[in-house]
Amino acid sequence: MASNQPSAMADKKQSTPTSIKAAYGIFAVAALAVWHFVANGEFSSIMTMAVMIQCLAYLLLTLKSTAEGSVSGISAKCLILEAVALASRLSSTTWLNGYLPVDASGDFVYQAVEVFTLLMVLFLLHRTFSTHRFSYQEDADSLPVLPIMAGCFLLSVLLHADMNARHLFDTLWMNGLFLSVMSVLPQLWFINKTGGLVQACTGHYIAMLAVSRALSGTFMWHARHDITCEPWVQGVNHAIWAILAAHVLHLVLLGDFGYYYVKAIMSQGLGFKLELPCADMV
Repeated sequence: MASNQPSAMADKKQSTPTSIKAAYGIFAVAALAVWHFVANGEFSSIMTMAVMIQCLAYLLLTLKSTAEGSVSGISAKCLILEAVALASRLSSTTWLNGYLPVDASGDFVYQAVEVFTLLMVLFLLHRTFSTHRFSYQEDADSLPVLPIMAGCFLLSVLLHADMNARHLFDTLWMNGLFLSVMSVLPQLWFINKTGGLVQACTGHYIAMLAVSRALSGTFMWHARHDITCEPWVQGVNHAIWAILAAHVLHLVLLGDFGYYYVKAIMSQGLGFKLELPCADMV
């Protein structure tokens, strides 16, 4: 009996997959290089760090899918919303400066990272609907997303800022923000429908989205006096409050998950397996 106890204690902490360690290591080196050599340590580079962390999130999801040879545990509707969100933002940031970091990382790195993220999302969608459709849990991925897309676009038309001085592209950037925030809902719904079990890479993916949103929200708070709009009510800058509210909503949606995620890492390490109370997720 006693001889089995050390083994049981050793198994309590899950071994961290090499792919997760490598992804975090590569990101840390890349982020430090961009911050120091490209942005010269300027505060506005926090926006570039935010999109790099979002890129890391989808890299972890891609590593999971390729390592397992399946798309099990991934919500395609979440990916669809994120693909539209990225395309909406890129329609603005690839040629207009209104929503870019003012440091040198906003000249190329910011856009390149978002393009790479979009390519990974499209790759995952291709696997989901084509090459690995056999492993797609379509019955669980049942949250309607068309009303979400329509609602986000309508709110963007009403609440967009005017940093680009072009109504269409200001609307598209705001639409990208709103859709990106709401894209976590299909994944949380999916987790709920599949019993609340979250594998390590999926958990890290969701957590990195929250960290990314926290960083971009921090930047937006500091830049709140610089973001302008054509007000519906004289003296009320509705755009910045809509932007900040979207960031807060994203973090609120992931609040319960964040608690269990941190708890799982502390008890099991980075290679955790997490079973969430489904009632808390949606």
